[in-house]
Amino acid sequence: MHTTIEQLMAGGPVVCDGAWGTELQQRGLEVGACPDSWNLSHPAQVEEVARAYVEAGSQVVLTNTFGANRFTLSRHQLAEQAAEINRAGVEISRRAAAGGAKVFASIGPSGVMLMMGDVVEADLKAAFAVQAAALAEAGADGIVVETMSDPAEARLAVAAARETGLPVVACMVFDSGPAKDRTMMGTTVEQAAEALLSAGADVVGSNCGQGIAGFVEICRRLHAASGGPVWIKANAGLPQSIAGQTVYTQTPEQFAEHVPQLVEVGAAFIGGCCGTTPDFIRAIRAKLHGG
Repeated sequence: MHTTIEQLMAGGPVVCDGAWGTELQQRGLEVGACPDSWNLSHPAQVEEVARAYVEAGSQVVLTNTFGANRFTLSRHQLAEQAAEINRAGVEISRRAAAGGAKVFASIGPSGVMLMMGDVVEADLKAAFAVQAAALAEAGADGIVVETMSDPAEARLAVAAARETGLPVVACMVFDSGPAKDRTMMGTTVEQAAEALLSAGADVVGSNCGQGIAGFVEICRRLHAASGGPVWIKANAGLPQSIAGQTVYTQTPEQFAEHVPQLVEVGAAFIGGCCGTTPDFIRAIRAKLHGG
């Protein structure tokens, strides 16, 4: 296991951060706009998000680089600025962390599908490699490949991240099938763990897709399949449409009630995904460390 992961885990379960997109929207990001571009156009607002999580108790904070690969950026005519956007994302989170938290850079899915012939593996791997290299050059402490549904794409992203020498966390979304324990591609928890580990991930996990209650069994199975620590970032329950707005009604306290059980079944890194805020991170920290 990478020494950075070992050091983080030495003090017990690690508190991660929460959602980024909704926090940026509260600061003026329009729905459908490119969040990653804000690293260049609105760095102060992006830094506010990262700092809010660090102040709430996050020991690991991510970067605003989830969609900063050339395929996603091309939809906003920003593909040529991929490296610049990724470097800026790391620099912003590093300033916010100020040495008080580790910065793990986010790599999300490309938005193009291998199985549909939208892209060939070599081009997709190259895009992830450009992103990973820029993140590493800017001083990230680790890389998180997250919100993946296709294990083939996840393997390429993990392999590219692995080439930087940084620790790599890899997460899949399990939101399909009767038990909500398969990815959109039909991949089981055990198949996902095998694919991610064989590609070089130091830590496997799951994020997004469903509320925290559903993550307990997923975490147990990931831990059993991997034999190692698990990274869990759940949504704040299921979203509801209220007055035309997407609203997550679960409270931070309700969310945190599930944290001890997650730790019991193998979660070593716990944060939040869609709908979670710095208040959720405070609640997680209080449940884990008594405040």
